[in-house]
Amino acid sequence: MIFEENNKAIYLQIADRICDDIMQGKYDSDNRIPSVREYAASVEVNANTVMRSYERLTSRNLIFNKRGIGFFVSPDAKEKIRCEKSEELMQKQLPPLFRLMCNLGISPDTLKKAYFDFLSVNGQSV
Repeated sequence: MIFEENNKAIYLQIADRICDDIMQGKYDSDNRIPSVREYAASVEVNANTVMRSYERLTSRNLIFNKRGIGFFVSPDAKEKIRCEKSEELMQKQLPPLFRLMCNLGISPDTLKKAYFDFLSVNGQSV
C-alpha cells in the first residue's frame, strides 16, 4: 500500500482503505476480513498499526470481533460509511471547492458538465 504523504496517521489511512474496500464490495457484510497479521503483511506495516486501525473501525461499529475467529464486517457498515463520507464531503471538502470555483469564475453548469463527462468516461451513471 502506498501511503499519502500528509499529516494523516498511517493507521487512519489503513482504516480509510478498509472502508473503501467495504464500499466497493471487496468485504461484504458479515464476512471475515483479513487477520491483523495478514493485513499487516499485505501493506507492509507493523501489526500494531493495523490493530489500531481495526480498533478504530470497531469503535465506529463498522467491523466486529468474534473472539478466536477474527474480524467481520458489520451488517450495516456500508450504509454507515456512505453516510459518514457524504457528510464529510458536504461539510469539509465541498466548501473549499466552492470558494475556489467562485474565485475562478467557474459556474455550477461548468461543474455539472465536468461531472457528467467524468461519469461517461468512467462508465458510471448517477
